Amino acid sequence: MSERRALLRRIRVWLAVFIVCLVLSGLTAFPLVHELHWAEDLLNSSASPVPEHLPALAEWITRVRTGLDEADARYPFLLYGTDWLAFAHLVIAVAFYGPYRDPVRNIWVVEFGMIACAGIIPLALICGPIRGIPVWWSVIDMSFGVFGVIPLLVVRRMSKRLESLEGVPAGPPEPVPAA
Repeated sequence: MSERRALLRRIRVWLAVFIVCLVLSGLTAFPLVHELHWAEDLLNSSASPVPEHLPALAEWITRVRTGLDEADARYPFLLYGTDWLAFAHLVIAVAFYGPYRDPVRNIWVVEFGMIACAGIIPLALICGPIRGIPVWWSVIDMSFGVFGVIPLLVVRRMSKRLESLEGVPAGPPEPVPAA
């Protein structure tokens, strides 16, 4: 197998993992009420060490579940916002098909993803305290940006290497002249 083909294969594996994670993240935002019930049941089961060793986590999950239950019962339209969050994850996942197909020409999508990952940190630091989110939960939220950027950094580095092998400049495709 040529170096170019092997590099392209590795890029596609990294991107496929990233896309799958985005899709799973999006799909889990739809059934939040049910997920919080399951999480609370799991954390409070007799086999769980969480209530004893991490009581703040158990209390937080209960508080969030209670809030979602009340919103779902009285103001279900509020949960429509999480449906849009889920949709956004799915749309962003689709955008990464471009780099999957042609990582050199579509490196800008990878860079966009890196910027989005970096943006998670100020969002969590600013909005978390405003919304009453515990600091430790904001750290968990920020970890998605930190861990999310890792595969994108790898893909960007490999895409630049692929570009040097092909001798084609990276960037958006040339505009097609009007007929």
